[in-house]
Amino acid sequence: MTFSLAGRCARTGMLGAVVTTSSIAVGSRCPYAAAGVGAVLSQHTTDLRLGPLALDLLRRGFEPAHVIEVMTAATPRSERRQLAVIDRHGRTASFTGASCKPVIGETHGRDCVAIGNIVRSAEVTAAMVRAFEADPSAHLAARLIAALKAGDDAGGEFKPLVSTALLVAHEQSFPYVDLRVDSDPDPIAALARLWREYEPVADMFVTRAIDPDNAPAPAEPVT
Repeated sequence: MTFSLAGRCARTGMLGAVVTTSSIAVGSRCPYAAAGVGAVLSQHTTDLRLGPLALDLLRRGFEPAHVIEVMTAATPRSERRQLAVIDRHGRTASFTGASCKPVIGETHGRDCVAIGNIVRSAEVTAAMVRAFEADPSAHLAARLIAALKAGDDAGGEFKPLVSTALLVAHEQSFPYVDLRVDSDPDPIAALARLWREYEPVADMFVTRAIDPDNAPAPAEPVT
């Protein structure tokens, strides 16, 4: 009952992930990303220890396929897990355990990998990859949201969606974008709206963190 995509922007080196589901707080459980390292998705019966483990392995130089092997070996009942990894080079790997409930989707594309479980058809993840690949010149966050919408338009999951999350890492140790929607009747549309609001100030918040003396003054009071 979750579909997601991890992707890389070849132009900027940004890495990120987007995910949606019919349960609350998906952003706290499923997507992980680190600048210059990679992005990871952990879903179905989620083990929150696996995302940090995968990023640590990528930092140490493990390729995504090997990272998946270690993740499945490290978690109890790995047959209940669904996982995906992309590294800073755009290489991908994924895993769907034998006990994950169908319909299952796993689709790999250029600089991206999409996974889904308990979705209406395998076309959900295929549509996500096509949407992500459609405009490489667009901002990574916009491409990730477009992929999520395409997956929903292709059938999505059986239950109403209620939560979604967008995570993008770029250059710094903290996220460039970390937006979450919970308990919303149309969480994908809400996420798209949040990104439209956040995009004009995203760079400003980075500058405020690393070079506050030269940060531009915001048009409105911000934290």
